[in-house]
Amino acid sequence: MDNFKRKIPFYSRKVLFGATVGTALLFMVIGVIFWGGFNTAMEATNTLTFCISCHEMEENVYQEYTHTVHFANRSGVRATCSDCHVPDPWVHKVVRKIKASNELLHKALGTIDTPEKFEDHRLRMATNVWNAMKDTDSRECRNCHDWDSMDPATQQQRSIKQHVFAMNEGQTCIDCHKGIAHKKPDALLDEAELDRLEAPNPAHRRDLPPQWVAFLNKAEASEAPALATKPAMPAAPERTTPPAPQPAPAATGDGEPSTIDWNQVAAREIVLFYPGQTSMEWTLNGRMHGGARVYTKVGDRCLDCHEGEEADMGKKMVTGEKAETSPIPGKRPAIPVQVQAAHDGEHLYMRFGWPDTAHVAIPFADGGKMDPENAVKLALMIGTDEVEQAGQSGCWGSCHHDAEGMPDAPADQKVTKYLAESRTDMEMRKSPLGGWDKRKPDAEIEGLLQAGHYLDLMRYKAGSGLSQGGHVLADRVMEETPDVQFQGERQGDRWVVTLKRPLAPGRSGDLDLQAGQLYNIGFAIHDDYTAGRFHHVSLGYKFGLDHPEAEINAVGQ
Repeated sequence: MDNFKRKIPFYSRKVLFGATVGTALLFMVIGVIFWGGFNTAMEATNTLTFCISCHEMEENVYQEYTHTVHFANRSGVRATCSDCHVPDPWVHKVVRKIKASNELLHKALGTIDTPEKFEDHRLRMATNVWNAMKDTDSRECRNCHDWDSMDPATQQQRSIKQHVFAMNEGQTCIDCHKGIAHKKPDALLDEAELDRLEAPNPAHRRDLPPQWVAFLNKAEASEAPALATKPAMPAAPERTTPPAPQPAPAATGDGEPSTIDWNQVAAREIVLFYPGQTSMEWTLNGRMHGGARVYTKVGDRCLDCHEGEEADMGKKMVTGEKAETSPIPGKRPAIPVQVQAAHDGEHLYMRFGWPDTAHVAIPFADGGKMDPENAVKLALMIGTDEVEQAGQSGCWGSCHHDAEGMPDAPADQKVTKYLAESRTDMEMRKSPLGGWDKRKPDAEIEGLLQAGHYLDLMRYKAGSGLSQGGHVLADRVMEETPDVQFQGERQGDRWVVTLKRPLAPGRSGDLDLQAGQLYNIGFAIHDDYTAGRFHHVSLGYKFGLDHPEAEINAVGQ
């Protein structure tokens, strides 16, 4: 028996650092139980139920969240609190949980235990989240919304442009998508702080994914409408839309027959939309308009991002959902207008046709009509690229936040349209926006007028048949003039208005139109007896005489 060693039980065998198998297994079981319990507890704190178990969250941000696309959508995929606010990588997740323990302290202190206290701290809390997400290149957003998985062919053209800009310049999701799941408090930030928050980070730049490169190349090669900045007018006699029935020959304002055969002139449909109280300052202010980034930093035109969206934009404004404090119930959000242009070497002729609408009573106007004498009014402005903002926005640069009927209009002063060039300064960041009271001396304004820094303005009033001409620089200047001749009439259920105007009036404030040059043009229609800012307007288009790149091309006959 001495020749045989006593057999050591398996669980008593030494394995590592003198520990037995049994001891090692015991600690492994304890470790698994501890890890499982710890991980289970941590995951339990990631549930929606846990997040809204305190009334501060349930009564405030949760109520806002339930009305967003992250809560309910057509795909049935819901993103809950932890999807956006808790990192997926384990180390970052633990760090976030440790930081979140600070919230327990403020729970005990009652820092945000009432809606009023919550609102007082909302911006600070939101800014903390924005800064954290910017530092991580919106890591939690990209768990679902990865650049490489996006299909640009299914996006709106403004989204395509914004995303290309973001990838090229180093912007990240949170720069543009603040408030995507909660009430957006960035309107409380001044513009300088917002610029800092949304400044591109070169470290976040990335190469465009292959499907983006392929899409952009295809769009450029085919001049796809999704990205086309110069949609060509069809060559006559081809038409995008047949013109409305008309008498022949067409009459001009002075009763002289026109030599233009409108049946041989292409028509382009331009959708005019209700703009609400969206001024030039609104357009350039990132707190109000997300497109301000690509407008100011890339130089994109309004048309580049918003062509095809006019009716949707108008609906938001006309219903009071956005940028409108005095909605008119039942007012149509947009008007499709058929525009034709031609010339005979001496005169410009333009023809506008659009569907009429049944009268909708205006609740804040006597008798339901703001301008009882005029069922419709039509106006157009033409300017060169020398006019500030005209090249990108057309006539939008003449509309300001302090004009009559706009949010920052002075109570004791009637402010008409004007151009920024006529002011010594323009307030773009804090209210009141605009520069109505910073007018330059008359001598400087006269110099600008002679140098062509104005928008040529023409207007037609249906009630009186009045034709007016003028310009916008320091003010809106209008008068009845024989150089501008309109003729308008109802043809069935449509309005048709024709303009005749000399190509070279040779008058101060009237633009001479020359072949080979592109101009900026925009239109406005007051329909249904409206006046002031309650009109429909177009985006800015490029206009020319027999010009191959013109979006509205006046063809010679």
